[in-house]
Amino acid sequence: MHACEAIGAVIDPLADTLLIEGVEGAPQQPDNVIDCQNSGTTLRFMTALCALIDGISVLTGDSSLRTRPSVQLIEALNALGAHVISTKSDGTAPLIVRGALSGGRADITDPVSSQFISALLISCPLCKTDTTLRVQNLKSRPYIDITLELLKHLQVNVSTDYHEFTIPCCQEYRSTDLFIPADFSSAAFHLSAAAITNSKVTICNLSKSKQATRRLFKYLKTWALTSLGKNDTVTVDGAELRGISVDASDVPDLVPILAVLGAYATGRTEIHNVAHLRYKETDRLAAMTRELHKMDIHVRYEEDALQIEGGKPQGALVQGYGDHRIVMALAIAALGAQGETEIEDAESVNVSYPDFFDDLFALGQTLSQQPLKVIDSLQLRVCIYEHLGHAFKVTTWVKAMAKL
Repeated sequence: MHACEAIGAVIDPLADTLLIEGVEGAPQQPDNVIDCQNSGTTLRFMTALCALIDGISVLTGDSSLRTRPSVQLIEALNALGAHVISTKSDGTAPLIVRGALSGGRADITDPVSSQFISALLISCPLCKTDTTLRVQNLKSRPYIDITLELLKHLQVNVSTDYHEFTIPCCQEYRSTDLFIPADFSSAAFHLSAAAITNSKVTICNLSKSKQATRRLFKYLKTWALTSLGKNDTVTVDGAELRGISVDASDVPDLVPILAVLGAYATGRTEIHNVAHLRYKETDRLAAMTRELHKMDIHVRYEEDALQIEGGKPQGALVQGYGDHRIVMALAIAALGAQGETEIEDAESVNVSYPDFFDDLFALGQTLSQQPLKVIDSLQLRVCIYEHLGHAFKVTTWVKAMAKL
């Protein structure tokens, strides 16, 4: 929202609704640096949007975001008429962007993020000449499908066979009403908790969507009793877990929690085609390998795969690496572990799911058999036990102190 406002949009939050007055295809030059904080999506999308501006824009983010590469996006934007440079000359933020993007042809091979393609699909319809994007070895295709679905809803035309994208120039985005579906990647953690602890959890408002993370239902059905109910509800009733093989090239956001499920499964779980996870908020393959090792689970880390030998996780002091999905996955791992688990850097959940621990604690009497500690950046330690009646008061106090 802040980044869109920086280029001229007016956004008015009203309860669960956003009223947005757009820039009519002509984003304005920001009068300050755009801080994308910890959001790779924001950095990549806004870099391409700022390339439409006849002027200079600067984009940056937090220490984690400033390590995430955008080389292929920078090269594509430069091939299409913009001028984008990394101040460190390594393809990472801060980025300096000078427009104006004009269109043409760009080739992208083995993109490390689908966000590069989505960013170009959003911006190039506003160019003055047609654009052709040729993409080899596209990963995370369902995320591209989400982008294409939204563009079509806004009456923007793109044709593709997923190897070549043809984008006509001089198009107009048409105002409309949008319904934003629930985030399946967030729901995945609580549904997995039910499978791990042999409990029953129902989550509401999971309406139909092209989100790749819906595929978790397919995996859980091989492990647990999973049912789709009326009014967009999903129920998981835990059962004995067995090792499976998963091609996760299209579902990178599920890999941390799939690794945790594998830790509790009987036999070996293989998660492959996931080399692009090394370029997220942290190297998620290395991170899950190290932290599950601490919990006495054997994990083999290869260039594009994880192999997890199921066992009996033990409580441990584990690191979150400032990565929201790593923290949430480890919290779920702690629920069934023997002994106490401490999670450092737990405030990272604020990136995508600020209420995660509140929701998890609300389920605690059903799910958790072991104590769980959360250590935030102030090193305030909160011990959550199965029958701790004032858990909400404690977490609220921690959040208030963190703000101070």
